[in-house]
Amino acid sequence: MLWAGFVFGLLGSFHCVGMCGAIALALPGQPGSPADRGRWPFLRGRLLYHAGRISTYAGLGALAGLAGHGLRLAGWQQSLSIASGLLILLLIAAPARYSGRLADALGLAALLRWVQATLADLFRRPSGAALYGTGLLNGLLPCGLVYLALAGALSAPGVLGAAAYMACFGLGTLPLLLSLSLTGRLVPVAWRSRLRRVVPYAATTLALLFVVRGLGLGIPYLSPRLQPLAGAPAPAHLPRTVHYCR
Repeated sequence: MLWAGFVFGLLGSFHCVGMCGAIALALPGQPGSPADRGRWPFLRGRLLYHAGRISTYAGLGALAGLAGHGLRLAGWQQSLSIASGLLILLLIAAPARYSGRLADALGLAALLRWVQATLADLFRRPSGAALYGTGLLNGLLPCGLVYLALAGALSAPGVLGAAAYMACFGLGTLPLLLSLSLTGRLVPVAWRSRLRRVVPYAATTLALLFVVRGLGLGIPYLSPRLQPLAGAPAPAHLPRTVHYCR
């Protein structure tokens, strides 16, 4: 399912332009400035920023994968995939303004205030380390699109699989956001509005894929029959041990 994360990130990058485009345009170290002369240092700084952002997505994916792995060990492997799809559909239906409220409900308000204050400090430094740190912290800002991707990462195979899924999601957002960082031009508002409408349809398709996968219909690659993980409890209707009469 790694390709699904990349495609979702690619389509969702039009949403990112509207939400985070201003940050990408305001990054320190403009070409020709005393602190950052030449094209390569400028490109390197932008790549470091996006590398930091993708690193945070991968880390968040690992946490989601850890939670999902625990649920699979509890014998909820198929249910988890279905639940991931339903969670994505729920997040699509929720208004975008609830992204910040979700962070507040999770008790992350203090963390977000620290992130914002640290970002303001990093923006005053044009160094590569500061740009990488800016990307790391930018990945922690409330974002409905990232929440949708994390809902999908829950059912990825293992912790590394979930981290790779989120890294692919971040790589999908890279072409458009990097182009924006380098050229300093936003996608025209009219086109941006049209392309952002694609995101809910892409997310719905992804959600349905997770639901169908969780149903275990025996369709190769799309909905294979899932095998119980080693260490998972045996189904309730089957005995754990079989006693033979002699």
